Amino acid sequence: MTAVYDNKALSRFELEAEGGVAFAKYRLAPGMVVITHTEVPRELRGRGIASTLVKGALTLIRAEGLKVAARCEFVAAYLDKHPEEADRVE
Repeated sequence: MTAVYDNKALSRFELEAEGGVAFAKYRLAPGMVVITHTEVPRELRGRGIASTLVKGALTLIRAEGLKVAARCEFVAAYLDKHPEEADRVE
């Protein structure tokens, strides 16, 4: 796996893994990033790739000093399981 990358041209965070690309689509709002959809190629599911992707995306969002709003069920569930990210949640 590579590091999570912010593909600004497509408005999504990406993670290359085992020949596929997992991504989390987002839109920007004042002071925050709204994550709307997360997708992992079917053949790569169940390996923790989505969690790695979200963790990396949150690191990038934190580095920009922005908050995150989860409009994706997976991201919302991840945030519920990781209270250490609560200061970034809008």
